[in-house]
Amino acid sequence: MSKILIRGAKVLGGEPQDVLIDGETIAEVGTGLSAEGAEVVEAGGKVLLPGLVDLHTHLREPGREDSETVLTGTRAAASGGYTAVFAMANTFPVADTAGVVEQVWRLGREHGYCDVQPIGAVTVGLEGRKLAELGAMHESAAGVTVFSDDGKCVDDAVIMRRALEYVKAFDGVVAQHAQEPRLTEGAQMNEGVVSAELGLGGWPAVAEESIIARDVLLADHVGSRVHICHLSTAGSVEIVRWAKSRGIRVTAEVTPHHLLLTDELVRTYNPVYKVNPPLRTERDVMALREALADGTIDIVATDHAPHPHEDKDCEWAAAAMGMVGLETALSVVQETMVDTGLLDWAGVADRMSVKPARIGQATGHGRPVSAGEPANLTLVDTAYRGPVDPAHFASRSRNTPYEGRELPGRVTHTWLRGKATLVDGKLT
Repeated sequence: MSKILIRGAKVLGGEPQDVLIDGETIAEVGTGLSAEGAEVVEAGGKVLLPGLVDLHTHLREPGREDSETVLTGTRAAASGGYTAVFAMANTFPVADTAGVVEQVWRLGREHGYCDVQPIGAVTVGLEGRKLAELGAMHESAAGVTVFSDDGKCVDDAVIMRRALEYVKAFDGVVAQHAQEPRLTEGAQMNEGVVSAELGLGGWPAVAEESIIARDVLLADHVGSRVHICHLSTAGSVEIVRWAKSRGIRVTAEVTPHHLLLTDELVRTYNPVYKVNPPLRTERDVMALREALADGTIDIVATDHAPHPHEDKDCEWAAAAMGMVGLETALSVVQETMVDTGLLDWAGVADRMSVKPARIGQATGHGRPVSAGEPANLTLVDTAYRGPVDPAHFASRSRNTPYEGRELPGRVTHTWLRGKATLVDGKLT
């Protein structure tokens, strides 16, 4: 592979430096670098970050290729600055066997826009009754270490305990969608003032918080790792903060949309704002931002949930839950965390690359931008600001809540092991 010289990039937002890529590896970082025959990328003060890692992506393949495929999803990931994504298990068939997770893993290797690490189901068919083949999925070529029933909570405490005990043997992690099903029957949005005024079924905060409280206690009892998916309430923050103060092995994620949007938007009855867990209150949003800043919440994960047009362009009650997020995540984080002074770019790299790679054990990702490390990198024009146009998305679906909204930042280049997947904002 040829050499690439990135000239004048602000590594992690610091002073401009040059970065020389030789093959798959970063060869040198410094000032005034030169390399004969190297392709030169003039960064012009853009921010250089380690390639982003998403611990919560829906690629839909196999089974729902009408909404997304591994190819289109990884192209969207590269457009958003990601070099690795973890693919959720709610496919058709469910990724609850070694055969299905290997299929997803091999599709990721074939397409090459980013690394794809499958997440295995905790229970057979996501039905919550019988443990799936956790050991077989871990021992497969895919090497699964993260297990989740995704949009379905593992609400049976005995099953959850057994899963935590099982994955402890290989230091795996159970990622929980915290939703007590009996408390959310018929729920359409956050339970509160807005739901009462609109007459829509409410999804109470306690339905999330009660499961998180139970699961951190189970993780403490077993001595295993539990990860909380898309944490969304101020009360959940306090429970995780308490658990961490006790040394319990819990990590948590927040989505970009829960950092920016509130349940007030549901007044439009636009199904693009229908998501699970639902958009919460302004108080919750502020608590989530502060928790991400102070490290109580470990990472940002997109919960990229593509849906075809017919599943979202309908009446609110019938609409599918979910939003696409890979191509806008970094912009939303800049808007809510960097431009507000809550995080610097080194902090963004920590929450969107280093820690998600560590939680999911993504080898070669989330590494420092320094000599000898894999050249998984993303270059961001942080001075850019413009409207979101889903017509330009690489994702097969367009269900974004940000259409027409002005957001800062634009990923211009992404490199996966030294190979450019995005150049000047265009996929290679």
